[in-house]
Order: sequence, then structure tokens, then C-alpha cells
Amino acid sequence: MGVLDGKVVLVTGGGNGIGRDCALIAAREGAKVVVNDLGGSLSGGDEGSAGPAETVAQEIRAAGGEAVSNSESVTSLSAAQGMVEQALEAFGGLHAVINPAGILRDGMFHKMSEADWDAVIAVHLRGSFNVCRAAIEHFREQQDGSFVLFTSTSGLIGNVGQTNYAAAKLGIMGLSRVLAMEGASKNVRSNIIAPVAWTRMTQSAPVKDEAQAERRRRMAETIRPDQPAKLAVALCAEAARSVSGQIFGARGDDLLLYSQPRPIETVTRDEGWTPASILAEALPLMSDKFYPVTAPRPAPAAATA
Repeated sequence: MGVLDGKVVLVTGGGNGIGRDCALIAAREGAKVVVNDLGGSLSGGDEGSAGPAETVAQEIRAAGGEAVSNSESVTSLSAAQGMVEQALEAFGGLHAVINPAGILRDGMFHKMSEADWDAVIAVHLRGSFNVCRAAIEHFREQQDGSFVLFTSTSGLIGNVGQTNYAAAKLGIMGLSRVLAMEGASKNVRSNIIAPVAWTRMTQSAPVKDEAQAERRRRMAETIRPDQPAKLAVALCAEAARSVSGQIFGARGDDLLLYSQPRPIETVTRDEGWTPASILAEALPLMSDKFYPVTAPRPAPAAATA
């Protein structure tokens, strides 16, 4: 018995990396899987190929599971609607969408082209909208559905050279939060995961010295794509029906729960504020709680299960 017995799951970006492991693990846990992958390069600049998605679907079928492949792009709403229709036609239902599909086009903001900005926003943020919009009415009608979307520490915390990626990934946080709020009465859940995993995305970062090369070798051994994939699959399970609107992280064998933006300081002036008094009084009163620009605050120590 698997945690997804009787469920149908759509996995985007399922031909490589975290998406591939999401599809394989969902199938091992009893789900029937629609494996979607455009089959394109990491930058998304080519036409793609049906090969990666079909290879994973074949692997699932060879292991005794049920899977079909789809090689359309998440950047198209009609294509996303086709993925949902394919799930309904092939397996008679759809209960969860796992959406790790993504590309990278990194660069410093002052050098970033409009094309590189648009491409990353289209795949990550528009793509998340498309797959959710394609499935939401079906989920609401059956009063059951789980979205598992993917954010990034590049958006939650920040990362130099990734303004396009960070903006898209932080936008997904807002999308997921409101989906969860609006879906609560219909048992439609939405959660996001910020993964740290050794995939072709992390491999694409340039190696500057031997110390960095050694860190990358350790990363390949300790932060595997199957680790966040297991969390994604778990969030689709019946036992996770009460879990929604959350931001999770997966870093090796550490599972993280992120805080969400809420006010941490309020300053009041009876006679109201002026620009001068804000500079002289309000900002200094708040300054000890400012987050640094150059480095994130350290994560809390892990609790063992």
C-alpha cells in the first residue's frame, strides 16, 4: 500500500531532476502519473523533445505502474488544460499537480535582457498559474485536490544574479498562499517547496576554484533530487489534507518550515510622520531588526525525528 494509492498525479518537468523523482516516487506510492516535460535545454531556448517525458513514463510502466507522457509547455494555458484532459481521459481523474518545471537564465540585473526576464517569468510564474488554473475547477468540483508548487531561496532570501528567477519564485509564494485561502472550503490545498538539490540547475553554476568544486562534490552526494521529491509526494497524500498554505524547504535530509512575511515592528507618532521624522526617529527605531543585504540570517538548528 502506498500513500497515493488510487490517486492520479500530474508532474511537470518530470523528465529530469526533481520532477523525474517526483514522477517515479509518486508511481511507487501507487499513483497513476501524467509525466510532462518539454524536453528542452536548461535555458529553454530550444524546441524540446518528447524523449525525456516518455523515458520516465516507460520506466514507470516497466516497474508495473501506470503512466502516460506529455511534452507540451507549461507556458501555454491551453497546453496545461490539455494535460488535465489527458489525465482525465487516460486515468479517469486528477487529484494532485506537482509543478517543478523550470529554466534558468541568470545574469546581473543591469545586464539582463527583456527576453531573459520574460522567458523565466513565463515558465515559472505564468507556468504555475497555467497548471493551477487548468486544474482548479476540477479540484473544486470534486472537493479534493493538492497543488505542490516550487519556490526557491533565491526568492525567499535572495541570490545575486537571479532577479528574474527570484521574482518569479517569490510570485509563486503569493499565488500558492491565496490558492490555499480560496480553496480551503473545497478541500483544495496548495503548498510550496524551496528545494536544495543536485540537479542540472545547480550543476550549471560556474566553478571558480577547487574549494567550490569540492563543495559541489559533497552536494552531489548529500542533497539529492529524490529528497524534495519525497516531500512533494507526501503533500499530495490523503494524510496531508490538513496541510495547506505552507512554505517548506528540503535540504538533504533536513525538512524546513519557513516563516511567512508578517509585521515584526510598529512605530507610532501621535502627531503623524513627516519625511524628516521618519529619517530621524522611525528608521533608527526599526534598524536593529533590518535584514542584512549581504547575507541571510542563519537557519535554526535541525530537530531530529
